[in-house]
Amino acid sequence: MRRLSALIPAAIAALAVTGCATTMNVSSHVERGVDLAQYHTYDWGPADALPTGDSRLDKDPFFQDHMLGAVEKAMATKGLGRSTAGTADLLIHYHANISERIDIDRLDRERGYCHADGCSTPLAEYEAGTLVLDVVDASTNRLIWRGWAQHGVRGMLESQDTMARQIDEAVTRMFTRFPRPL
Repeated sequence: MRRLSALIPAAIAALAVTGCATTMNVSSHVERGVDLAQYHTYDWGPADALPTGDSRLDKDPFFQDHMLGAVEKAMATKGLGRSTAGTADLLIHYHANISERIDIDRLDRERGYCHADGCSTPLAEYEAGTLVLDVVDASTNRLIWRGWAQHGVRGMLESQDTMARQIDEAVTRMFTRFPRPL
C-alpha cells in the first residue's frame, strides 16, 4: 500500500507533464500601420530555401497538400482570393519543422506536492512540430504578418487523420489572429 501511494503522485505528475507537451501554442505578429484592406489577392511565394528539418515532412505529399489547402481556405475566409492571372498583392511562405523538446514541471516541488526525500523535477521529452506562415507584401517584399503554431507530433506522423486535424487547428487558430477587415 505504501508503495502504491508513493507512485500515485508520480503518475499524476507524468500525466500533467504529458498534457503540457500536447497543448498547441499559437501566436502571430502584424506589422504596425499596415492597412490590410488594400490587399485582395495572394499567391504562394517561392519555395522556402530552408528544409523542414525532418524528412518525414519533406517527403510527405499529404502534409504538403493538406497544409496548402488549409491556408488557402483560411485566406478565402478573410476575403482574399488566389491570383489567377498576373501579380498577386500578397505572397505566402511557410516553414515547418520537427524538433526535440523538453518540458520541465517544477510545480510539484514548488507547491509542496513532493513528499519524498530527493524528489526530482519531472521531465518529459517529446517531439514538437512548428509551422510558421509568413504573409509578405508582393510589391515591397515586406513581411506584414507572421503566424506560428507549435504542438507535439505524437501520433501525427503515423495517422493522416491526426495530421489533418492538427494542421487544420493550427491554421484556423493562426488565422483568427489575422487582422483582415471583411
